[in-house]
Amino acid sequence: MKRSREKAASELFAALYPRLAGWCRRLVDDDETAHEIASEAFTRLWARWTSVEEPRGFLYVTAANLVRDHWRKLERERRALHRVTSEAAVRPHPEQADPSVRLLVQALPERLRVPILLHYYADMPVREVSALTGRKEGTVKADLHAARELLRVHLRRSLDHTP
Repeated sequence: MKRSREKAASELFAALYPRLAGWCRRLVDDDETAHEIASEAFTRLWARWTSVEEPRGFLYVTAANLVRDHWRKLERERRALHRVTSEAAVRPHPEQADPSVRLLVQALPERLRVPILLHYYADMPVREVSALTGRKEGTVKADLHAARELLRVHLRRSLDHTP
C-alpha cells in the first residue's frame, strides 16, 4: 500500500512539477522562488495525500496562494524601502511607468485574481476552475469577464499616462 502510494506520488511529481514550476516562474519572475513554491505545493499535497480528491487542482490552488503570499511579501518590502529612501518619493515607481499585466493581475481582488491565474496562466478550462474554486461556471465566467474589464481599463489608463 505504502509502495503504491509513493509510486503514484512520484509519477504525479514527474508529470506535473515541470509545468507547475514553469507556471510559478511566469508569475513570480524568479526561478528559485518558483521552484520553492512548486516544491512547497507538492509538500502540502503529500501531507494531505489521502484526503485530496483532485491533486492537480490542489497543487495549482496551493501554488496560487503561495504566489499571492510572495507578492504580498514583495509589496511589504517595497513599501518599507520606499519609507526608508527619501529619493524614492521624488522618482516615480517603475511599475507606474510600466503597465505590466503581471502587476495588474497581482493587484486584482482575490475573487477575480484566482480564476485569472488558473484559467489563463495554468490553462485550465472554466469547468475545472469552477470545480476548484467551488463556484458555478457562470460565476467563474462572470469573474473572468470582470477581471478582463478591470485589466483593460487599468492598461488603457496606464498607457494614456505614459509620455
